[in-house]
Amino acid sequence: MRSSAPSPASALILGGGLTGLAAAHHLRRPGLLVEREDEVGGHARSRRIRGHTFDVTGHWLHLRDPQIQRLVAAITPADAWLEVERRTRVFAHDALLPYPFQANLHGLPLEVVRECLVDFVAAREAAARDEGPGEGRSGPRTFVEFAEARFGRGIARHFFIPYNRKLWGAALDRLGAGWVDRYVPTPSVDQVIAGALGVPQEGLGYNAHFLYPRAGGIDALPRALAAAIEARSPGSIRRGCEAEAIDPIGRRVKLSGTDAWTPYAALISTLPLPELIARIERVPPAIREAAAALRWVRWRYLDLATRAPIPADYHWVYVPGPAYPFFRVGVYSNACPASAPAGAASLYVELSDRQGAIDHAAIAQGLVAIGALARPDDIAFTEAREIEYAYVVFDDDHGPACAAIHAWLRSVGIRSCGRYGAWTYNSMEDSMLQGIAAAAWADDDDARRSA
Repeated sequence: MRSSAPSPASALILGGGLTGLAAAHHLRRPGLLVEREDEVGGHARSRRIRGHTFDVTGHWLHLRDPQIQRLVAAITPADAWLEVERRTRVFAHDALLPYPFQANLHGLPLEVVRECLVDFVAAREAAARDEGPGEGRSGPRTFVEFAEARFGRGIARHFFIPYNRKLWGAALDRLGAGWVDRYVPTPSVDQVIAGALGVPQEGLGYNAHFLYPRAGGIDALPRALAAAIEARSPGSIRRGCEAEAIDPIGRRVKLSGTDAWTPYAALISTLPLPELIARIERVPPAIREAAAALRWVRWRYLDLATRAPIPADYHWVYVPGPAYPFFRVGVYSNACPASAPAGAASLYVELSDRQGAIDHAAIAQGLVAIGALARPDDIAFTEAREIEYAYVVFDDDHGPACAAIHAWLRSVGIRSCGRYGAWTYNSMEDSMLQGIAAAAWADDDDARRSA
């Protein structure tokens, strides 16, 4: 039996991931947040199986913004978080190198080191003459152009191109460069030379340190947000509920489990952008075409539990070699011992192949080769998982399509935000910041309508 509609909300929030939760937490007047699943968190959820804790692959919290630092401190106990210094590696040419590859060439075959150094210098010289790939116009157009212009063809050939081909599962000539600059460390010439000579260059990049829940499981963060929201406004989060249809002209949403439409003063959506457009009534044909042009990457990965300690001490490792059936492997329990029983380990294994049967024997052999397992029979169990929306594809259609869609959404009073609502590449912190900004927008919109 379908229930009656909930009371009208000043702001209606679709999706209970970190963006939606941050928005709900910062509204001046309580709204209504609806989440399709029985648990909040979106991709920042955790599973617990036989004493092992697994996230939806690696979710390490990097906090730089004071506002988010204050938020996390306010909703969680002071001792709830481990402060972890990143240990990240790259496994290439049968060598386990410090991350990032471009600053730690020592240990590679000498001919590879020479190629990478010579091409790195050549790329720097070409850039100084405004002659490198993508130079002389608005900058590199494709990801390959970016990698070759920034690091030289050798480093691009031995790491950036093969690794990202495995990650994206697609031809890289369609992948743009606009998303990448913040996330790829650019070492100085001194650092590249020092790393080639054997002086490790670590601590580079935006995520050299991170936080992780001491008790295990990144879901501690969305659960804390939800608890704070519900303590202030009981009933303001509705789980197991989703938007079936959206009428922006009438400012109302048809929610599952209700016979009536639910009115709203402001609508914040964190749904993946194509799914949001599919739920809106009377969308202009040009906007539907723009939504149909959006592309994304689906992933398969394994939750993997061991019954014995593992040789590796890294938190995660990048694996560019095409011979290995995975591109990245992480070890939750190396960052947080509570993520696995004593003497065991909890890992995630991100798979290159998106279709067909999973070759568990090849995966186990590969994990032994990179030091993530001592031997194949140390595996206690695995669980195969899928992520429908993993990465947004930044191809030639991305920018124009997103601009058109978001402009139209603004014109009908809908704020679409978050990693998949904005259709972008960002961090957990970025997602929460977008939620806070959306709450301010909703409050201002509500105030204007009340004036």
